[in-house]
Amino acid sequence: MAKREIQEINAGSMADIAFLLLIFFLVTTTMDTDTGILRQLPPMPEDESTQEQVNIRERNIFVVLVNRNNDLLVEDNVMNIRDLREATKEFIDNPNNDKNLPVKEEKYFEHIGKVEVTPKHVISLKSDRGTSYETYVTVQNELAAAYNELRDELSMRKWGKKYKDLNDELKEAVEKVYNMNISEAEPNKVGE
Repeated sequence: MAKREIQEINAGSMADIAFLLLIFFLVTTTMDTDTGILRQLPPMPEDESTQEQVNIRERNIFVVLVNRNNDLLVEDNVMNIRDLREATKEFIDNPNNDKNLPVKEEKYFEHIGKVEVTPKHVISLKSDRGTSYETYVTVQNELAAAYNELRDELSMRKWGKKYKDLNDELKEAVEKVYNMNISEAEPNKVGE
């Protein structure tokens, strides 16, 4: 009996097939790009020599600290994260014109009219390097939610609609009334 030779499989086109599969998966795979924290950064100054030191009165600063144990310290007082939104809203709006909260000024806004606002308020957020990402994002969300609730309240009073349901022009006007002023310092060892 004669031995039969085993025929080899032609693998020349295997690399082409693998490359086509790779391209197919890259093109058809969707990537989630909506994750993260949306913040609009201030524009870069045109000339560094024109930068001035800004002096902010202490009553206009709302200090929020998060330590490595994920404890929240707001204005030198320990606070539960679920209370942060209401405390932030009170600070931003200063409804009772409290002398310990930001200075209120009456300003005119297009489409809205005259409104008493706290244009010089600043929320100063500082976290520890050991702060968990979950706590950090929760604090950020609570601060943003405070602004969004104030915007909703103004929209409901003025037009009977939620902020998200307004047209772009009215949304922009409401954003000017409640401008998001969050200053975030570089993380360091806060809680030691």
